[in-house]
Amino acid sequence: MRCEDAIVLHCCTVWGFVAAIHGVGPSPLYNFPVNRLEAFGYIAAQAARGEITLPTSVNAALRLQLALDDPDCHIEDAIKLVLGEPQLAARTVALANSAAFNRNGDTPITNVRAAVMRVGYRSLQTLVASLVVRQFGSRIVDPVLRAKAEQLWEHTAHVAALAQVLARRVTFVNPDTAMFAAIVHEVGGFYLLSRADEFPGLLDDDPEKWAELCEEVVSREVLKKLAIPDTVTQAILALRDGWLTMPPSTLLDTLLLANQFAPVASPLGVAEAPLPDHADSVLDFVIDNDTLQAILDESADEVKSMSAALLV
Repeated sequence: MRCEDAIVLHCCTVWGFVAAIHGVGPSPLYNFPVNRLEAFGYIAAQAARGEITLPTSVNAALRLQLALDDPDCHIEDAIKLVLGEPQLAARTVALANSAAFNRNGDTPITNVRAAVMRVGYRSLQTLVASLVVRQFGSRIVDPVLRAKAEQLWEHTAHVAALAQVLARRVTFVNPDTAMFAAIVHEVGGFYLLSRADEFPGLLDDDPEKWAELCEEVVSREVLKKLAIPDTVTQAILALRDGWLTMPPSTLLDTLLLANQFAPVASPLGVAEAPLPDHADSVLDFVIDNDTLQAILDESADEVKSMSAALLV
């Protein structure tokens, strides 16, 4: 039985949560306050039952997403929907003017209609997904948690921009799908941050990785609630223990590489050990250091402008 399945089965009680993760009962080695374990167990059990608490602003963004997903949604209707959401309108124009969509350096677009026509439906749906994800942090009150949410979003934006570039030039998966997957890959962390105000100290130093394990359950259920396609969901859920295949050719590979090269780390979870020099890694057998550096250098402006557009 997978770890996350065990958590779903037993996390309705605090000690069930402990046993689900380690297969044993409580031990003196666990020095967390009981209320903190109870909080993780409570949140995970709620998620396992499908009881995901969404902010009102997320529900509004989801309605927009459903409208855009309708195959009968006309381009004029899409433009009206975008105009009705100021944040989405600003991000759409910013993305349309980014290097990824304006490689010839044409005159900057200044209106939503032209922006929607340039970026297309798939990119517009990704922007809506980014609006949904970011709204999870809209109700956070604690300044420390808000700072973590902002860093997590900055990390997400950089991973999304890199994922599209790497998909085009290294793994050759669909770049729009790669960018969409990257936008939602930290949704479990955003949900935990949105609930942490209810439980002071919930996301403090976590050497036993309780938050990370709870996030597995939460991520799966939130992704289900948001109706994320199964192929995207499976790649995201495999990230925590995923291995890079050789040659890198899957959506999971794309997300792993984008996370590896992202200049901003996630504020959640345990810090990873420093990566070896590229020449000493197995990746060098597929992409030599010069080629990889050329890809990153050539796409630096693109990554910068795309991530900046997502951070509007």
